[in-house]
Amino acid sequence: MLRGRSLSVTSLSGLPQWEAEKLPVEDLLLFEVSWEVTNKVGGIYTVIQTKAKTTADEWGENYFLIGPYFEHNVKTQVEQCEPMNDAVRKAVDAMNQHGCQVHFGRWLIEGSPYVVLFDIGYSAWNLDRWKGDFWEACNVGIPYNDREANDMLIFGSLTAWFLKEVTDHADGKHVIAQFHEWQAGTGLILSRARKLPIATIFTTHATLLGRYLCAANIDFYNHLDKFNIDKEAGERQIYHRYCMERASVHCAHVFTTVSEITAIEAEHMLKRKPDVITPNGLNVKKFSAVHEFQNLHAMYKARIQDFVRGHFYGHLDFDLEKTLFFFIAGRYEFSNKGADIFLESLSRLNFLLRMHKSNVTAVVFFIMPAKTNNFNVETLKGQAVRKQLWDTVHSMKEKFGKKLYDALLRGEIPDMNDILDRDDLTIMKRAIFSTQRQSLPPVTTHNMIDDSTDPILSTIRRIGLFNNRADRVKVILHPEFLSSTSPLLPMDYEEFVRGCHLGVFPSYYEPWGYTPAECTVMGIPSVTTNLSGFGCFMQEHVADPTAYGIYIVDRRFCSPDDSCNQLTQFLYGFCKQSRRQRIIQRNRTERLSDLLDWRYLGRYYQHARHLTLSRAFPDKFHMEPTSPPATEGFKYPRPSSVPPSPAGSQASTPQSSDVEDENEDERYDEEEEAERDRLNIKSPFSLSHAPRGKKKLHGEYKN
Repeated sequence: MLRGRSLSVTSLSGLPQWEAEKLPVEDLLLFEVSWEVTNKVGGIYTVIQTKAKTTADEWGENYFLIGPYFEHNVKTQVEQCEPMNDAVRKAVDAMNQHGCQVHFGRWLIEGSPYVVLFDIGYSAWNLDRWKGDFWEACNVGIPYNDREANDMLIFGSLTAWFLKEVTDHADGKHVIAQFHEWQAGTGLILSRARKLPIATIFTTHATLLGRYLCAANIDFYNHLDKFNIDKEAGERQIYHRYCMERASVHCAHVFTTVSEITAIEAEHMLKRKPDVITPNGLNVKKFSAVHEFQNLHAMYKARIQDFVRGHFYGHLDFDLEKTLFFFIAGRYEFSNKGADIFLESLSRLNFLLRMHKSNVTAVVFFIMPAKTNNFNVETLKGQAVRKQLWDTVHSMKEKFGKKLYDALLRGEIPDMNDILDRDDLTIMKRAIFSTQRQSLPPVTTHNMIDDSTDPILSTIRRIGLFNNRADRVKVILHPEFLSSTSPLLPMDYEEFVRGCHLGVFPSYYEPWGYTPAECTVMGIPSVTTNLSGFGCFMQEHVADPTAYGIYIVDRRFCSPDDSCNQLTQFLYGFCKQSRRQRIIQRNRTERLSDLLDWRYLGRYYQHARHLTLSRAFPDKFHMEPTSPPATEGFKYPRPSSVPPSPAGSQASTPQSSDVEDENEDERYDEEEEAERDRLNIKSPFSLSHAPRGKKKLHGEYKN
């Protein structure tokens, strides 16, 4: 086996020869195994769901997904049918005849891939026997009281059984099986222990122990090489899970992970350097009209403005046309997701805007689900007051319009005293009085169950961001995922993101980071960090990420205070932009979406499949090993036009949104820039490899 080495003979096109010559997919069967096939738990579901179309287009009828059977998911997502492939059909029939319940069908998503689903509960009677088999295979015991690990053992045992039946009837076809995360890893371990003729890939999206350590607020990246791994796993009572994950990593022919930062983590936590880095992508859909995403931004921004009008009624003394909407969204992990550093930066941003007497206001949304009782009464009242005022204005407008219409038909210029009578003035005065209130606008939209100990609310109290009139930064915690059926903010997440100006995700632990990637695809600038996979990917592929609306905070080599200051400067620089500069920046951000399309990123998975075939079947798929391709082949250039962010071309204080610079028109040619970017994206990618022998840099700070 060609351990730790990569393949390639470089062709004239700049791609390795195996890249230029596609795999003979008609002679192969590809299986992807994950607990999140048709079963949404976390981000892996998004990876598999969005990648399915690209993979199905390439592999056709020879691509299958393997996952668990849950009736409520299958009823709404799967169209059951009979397998067309002989080997798969015989494997399904054989297992069903031996007391299992295996379901087959098409997953109703883009690409409609085939799925093989195992009913875990139906086969649970085999658990004790399969525990013995697993012990004989790798000497790892699973406690009886860890139900999740027991379920994973059943799932893995069924997967290994199924793959054996497939290989027995494959008629000369070679089988590739890719396993995602430790939950699917038991199937890989058992397949290798039984010497099944399959090529295996194991992909970790985040190490199990890494998640636990970061959740405990430990100085993780600065002590990666100092942890006693066995001790840390044992103290958290996950030692058996850690052993399952580590055994999966070392049994696989090829080990991959999703980002460079996770590759460094995996090398220390799992004691194997990843062979290939496979970044996560999205299905990017381009609008036929070039600037349609700008129109969507304007439309959804107006809906957010309506919510803000109601939420801040009685205190709406700021101009909504000069108001920017920032947001952070994701799991409620206060430190891991960077909510702590974000709040501290908002306090400093508020000071800067007030000190410079800025007329720009930033309204910041925290979309992080937490335990609540229900909607906050004061928040609901605000929306009711806004709607009532809107209805009053409309009724008066109709009355006013009718009187004006009649007067003009008579050829008269109407007297305003005739159009607005005493009753109308009384109604307007009552409407004004109804919008007055003594209390401050609430900082949360719901009644929090743990109000006194909630990390976000506790920090807001400490830094004093209570939505006072003098504050230029307003904060709104929305502790629920967004929904178009909400009586408060009736918008889906995608609509809300499109309506905002900036997504802020200063994460400390983020193996990839789908939230900033989704912002990029929608043309919304975002803040990320060099400790997130997305941030590292953008640093590698874009010469000047900031010019393209990707602000990367250094949380790895800076102290916490320096990182906080850097984030504050990013936010303050964004507030200084004119409306035109923000439009230019959104155009550039949206053009980066091609970088995140599975049609491009899928080639990293192709590389992993080539590599695993050459290691599992060296006689059939032998390729000459060489040094890895250079990691610098592709980079978006720095735009030649005026930079849209903090640069020296801007004034020292924030500009009004309608301020324009005459010289900017001469320096910015959007079509020329766009065409250059389109040409650049067609340049050959260099394949990402895990960092080799990278020494730990001193001076890294826990941040």
